[in-house]
Amino acid sequence: MNFTSCCVLEIKINRTICCILEKICLKLLLGIIIVRFCGVLIVKLLKNFNKTELNEQLLKLKQTYSNFKQKNLNLNLSRGKPSPRQLDLSNSMLECLNLNELLKTSSNLDPRNYGLLGGTLEAKKFFARILNMPPEQIIVGGNSSLKLMFDCVSHAMNFGFLNNTPWHKLEKVKFLCPSPGYDRHFAICEQFNIEMIEVKMRDDGPDMSQVESLVQSDESIKGIWCVPKYSNPTGVTYSDDVVRAFAKLRPAAPDFRIFWDNAYIIHHLTEKHDELLNIFSECEKYSNENMVLEFTSTSKITFPGGGISAIAASKSNVENILSVLSKQTIGYNKINQLIHCRFFPTFDRLVSHMKEHAKIMKPKFDLVLNKLETNLKPLGIGKWTNPNGGYFISFNSPKNCATKIFDLCKQAGLILTDVGATFPYFDDKDDTNIRIAPSFPSIEELNVAMDLFCVCAKIASIEKLLIGGGDINV
Repeated sequence: MNFTSCCVLEIKINRTICCILEKICLKLLLGIIIVRFCGVLIVKLLKNFNKTELNEQLLKLKQTYSNFKQKNLNLNLSRGKPSPRQLDLSNSMLECLNLNELLKTSSNLDPRNYGLLGGTLEAKKFFARILNMPPEQIIVGGNSSLKLMFDCVSHAMNFGFLNNTPWHKLEKVKFLCPSPGYDRHFAICEQFNIEMIEVKMRDDGPDMSQVESLVQSDESIKGIWCVPKYSNPTGVTYSDDVVRAFAKLRPAAPDFRIFWDNAYIIHHLTEKHDELLNIFSECEKYSNENMVLEFTSTSKITFPGGGISAIAASKSNVENILSVLSKQTIGYNKINQLIHCRFFPTFDRLVSHMKEHAKIMKPKFDLVLNKLETNLKPLGIGKWTNPNGGYFISFNSPKNCATKIFDLCKQAGLILTDVGATFPYFDDKDDTNIRIAPSFPSIEELNVAMDLFCVCAKIASIEKLLIGGGDINV
């Protein structure tokens, strides 16, 4: 066979492959225009479609969307709830209710009775190992770290931190809110009428130049919300530089507090773990150890409705918090604390348990990311995060499209987190951010949910282009 014959054969083969791939793409309604040119596939970005092409694709997508609506779906990707399979991982914890074993405590105090306000020594050591803190700087609470955060804000409001003026006596109290962020943090501020100031979240954490400028110049700024590892919703882990910048802050307010919500500190998805500096170790270098209150819990380790939580703080803050806490309770559920410690007798046992969680979670994250990469990326629609841990994927739609996507999904039976919830006062000025929580649904349900989500994202993007609403860049 000569050279010319080889070239002709290669072109024919390439054209055949192009025809097959073109039919597959059209059948899947990817909305991609494929042009055959010298045997090469050229994928056309959605923003480069003409109006005729856009209308053709929109018609097909609306038919697919109509088919989804006829299925009467009931799907939910709105909250980071562990799935039933994840909850089952901790069922054997209930077998730890052996009375003889349960009553063997380090303090020789009967856990069924009053006492041990700050928690059992076993539980303090359990959290101390997770947070890399001394046990004496740990307070163990009930099932909710969110309640501990609320209580600390209430403490500052009513009594003040460390002899500082109670916040309710001040003309104005403000908090910095890195955004996109955690909606329940913002809800606490709203409950106490604390003014929220949005701070931009970057790829390595909050914009620290903005944080530094604000806290140094305004004494009414009393705190900042942080989810430093696998952040909610972006999945970002704060860089070493960001943690160090926090540690050496010089706030105008002497009672400024960093609310360090380390909810996902051991919630890895792969063997590749993000590393987070210990903020207390850094703060000690600048005599700033009183500035941080750290929170965590077992809510997404064992049972959200039956876990245990903790505050880590300086010795002065621990004493101050306990002085107020002693008026609220004589002690939290010590039996539950001991059950958890019996279930996790070693840190290696806890690590092994979290790997079982990851085995359930990772395929769900992979599915979501694969759907976005396959269906939306070739068209240039949206951007999203690819975290190494945590519970969320943060999706940024084209500007002014998130609400439309949310509404379309809701009408077809898919519930997402309310648009704007990841910003103070529900004010997502660009109408772009959607938090995707893949944890609770089954793989089968998640597959359907993401197919529907991608169809809705395409419809919203095409309609934006057709009405002349600008391009679809995020």
